Amino acid sequence: MQSNTVERKQDESNRHSRLSVSPDERTRDDLEDSRYRIGFLRRTTQLLSRYGIETYGIAPVPAEERLETRWYQLFFVWFSSCMNLLAFSTGAAGPAFFSLGIRDSLAIIVIVDLVCCLLPAFLWVLLFFSGFLGISMYVSAVFGPKLGMRAMVQARFSWGYFGAIIPAVLNVFSLEGFLILNCIIGGQTIASLSSHLDDTLGIVILGIISLVVTFCGYRVIHWFESVAWIPNVIAFITMLAVGYPQLRENLSIPVPPATPTNVISFASFLTSNIIGWCPMIPDYGVYHSPNASSIFIYTYLGFFVSNVTGQALGAAFAAAAPSVPAWNAGFDDSSSAGGLLHSVLLPTGTFGKILTALVALSIASACAPTMYTFSNSFMAIATWFAAVPRWVYILISEGILIPVAIIGAKKFYATFVDILNIIGYWSSVFSAIILTEHVLFRRASFSEDQYPITTWASYTLLPSGIPAVVAFVCACGALVPFMSQAWYVGPVARQGSGDVGVFVGFVVGAIVYALARSLEKLRHKKMGKAGAH
Repeated sequence: MQSNTVERKQDESNRHSRLSVSPDERTRDDLEDSRYRIGFLRRTTQLLSRYGIETYGIAPVPAEERLETRWYQLFFVWFSSCMNLLAFSTGAAGPAFFSLGIRDSLAIIVIVDLVCCLLPAFLWVLLFFSGFLGISMYVSAVFGPKLGMRAMVQARFSWGYFGAIIPAVLNVFSLEGFLILNCIIGGQTIASLSSHLDDTLGIVILGIISLVVTFCGYRVIHWFESVAWIPNVIAFITMLAVGYPQLRENLSIPVPPATPTNVISFASFLTSNIIGWCPMIPDYGVYHSPNASSIFIYTYLGFFVSNVTGQALGAAFAAAAPSVPAWNAGFDDSSSAGGLLHSVLLPTGTFGKILTALVALSIASACAPTMYTFSNSFMAIATWFAAVPRWVYILISEGILIPVAIIGAKKFYATFVDILNIIGYWSSVFSAIILTEHVLFRRASFSEDQYPITTWASYTLLPSGIPAVVAFVCACGALVPFMSQAWYVGPVARQGSGDVGVFVGFVVGAIVYALARSLEKLRHKKMGKAGAH
């Protein structure tokens, strides 16, 4: 009976997603749904659906199916994704890489996280002042329940059908890169438990956990995220209890005054860390009822509480490590946040080792959503990709993840980190374009009039995407002189400005897009074209 209900709901979903407004849209919807008619894929997909595995594609979820009212899930999906070793290592970068003292690091962490995760009270007034810091995350969170569209599908309403291929491809590479990096960090943490262990074991286990959770789909991911945070919170509380004397003693140690360059660069680093989530946030609310106030409260608290806690602890222990030989040895010359965590927990014996292992394995709480959005983004690249079921792309991601992570952990980890640092740059420009389109040209409304959802796969009825592509190119060009990375320092950054590329990219992207889109609208008006949204 349950399997029949699941199949009936999916058939109804497919009928809703095929609302036809033009021949080319009908072709795209039919091609996407043809995945249920392709021999082996059809039979496998039907079998999986009988066991409750999500097989829904990237077509918008109809409003009548967005009924989930457990909005607290929107808290836990981001709380678990950030309340882990990854946030700990992000905060540790303040003292370890930017030479900041504990007080300076904590002040920057609190201020940046407050603004980055907060919806400013006056949307219009603060649009270009702090939009990239808060509004883009809020809008990203609301898009899923309000429109029922995944991030890369919703992007078509500003980037156009063909233009949206650019962020979709970038997202595919970025997310797979994050997956690989996350598994390497987890593998290194497992390896720190014993000289008889290496990175490979942890990488394989993490990869399998992430695969199982993601393969089951949306609802299982939300369930997993509701419990995955528990061992991390226990571990962090234990670390505070064990390391409090050393942390308190470290507060009295004098440190050199913070330079503006290091302060700005660390703030930019933290901002990039949070804004990098924006291209995936809508994917985890597409089945939830669109209650805007609840969406904001739970999403904001999920991000803020987890980030400020994990990052503050990372900064505190990294700052104290040089004065505690055992911690410093575990930190391994500021290169192993997992080793630092394990060294702090060493006095607790076997309990500490168990906690370290659980913290390492709970990195799957960040990997599972990443792998899920990887599959959605892959399907959004082109029509023929959307004709392949999501579970195929999840297997592809897993097939890339494990071997590359195993090799990368030993061969090119540092280079890998440097390359992934550029993700924050394109994410800021992407968010600027999405936000500007929503506020200025869609009147900050989610109505059918502003977002005609039935046109989601029609390249003739979607915007041309030219303004978005122009803005993206201009913003990327403008931010290069302001970049400051291990492999490249721009001429402006060399003058002592710090890395402000993410800020410049957002501002330039928003301004250029607003101008280009306005010109396009004016041109369409003069030509009498009223249909292009």
